[in-house]
Amino acid sequence: MVKGSLDYRVVSFILKYMLDQTIDLDRTFHALADRSRRSMVERLTFGPASVSELARPLSMSLAAVVQHVQVLEACGVVKTAKVGRTRMFRIEPSAISTAEQWITDRRHVWESRLDRLGDVLMEEAATSEATP
Repeated sequence: MVKGSLDYRVVSFILKYMLDQTIDLDRTFHALADRSRRSMVERLTFGPASVSELARPLSMSLAAVVQHVQVLEACGVVKTAKVGRTRMFRIEPSAISTAEQWITDRRHVWESRLDRLGDVLMEEAATSEATP
């Protein structure tokens, strides 16, 4: 192996990890793309809730709410636990924080680009004023 090069197993592991992260992120954004699911997530920020509690402010059947919750659960945004005969749902912060980190990274990139654009425009304005 060439000094400084990565072993193919390491590259394969890194690629698989990145693809898994992308798939998880895709599922999270897909789940959060729906207004009803975002409403459910917002409700869960106040604490665990049952399906009937999640359904209360929404104009849909319990079966529809269950389907929405299953989407949120499949992507890891919510977790479920059975308390007696009631299934309770709660937010899973790690799934939300992954999406939040992705958004934050994009924001930093764009802020940096806009700062550079501002510098170029200021230089251009200064050059225009200096030229008679």
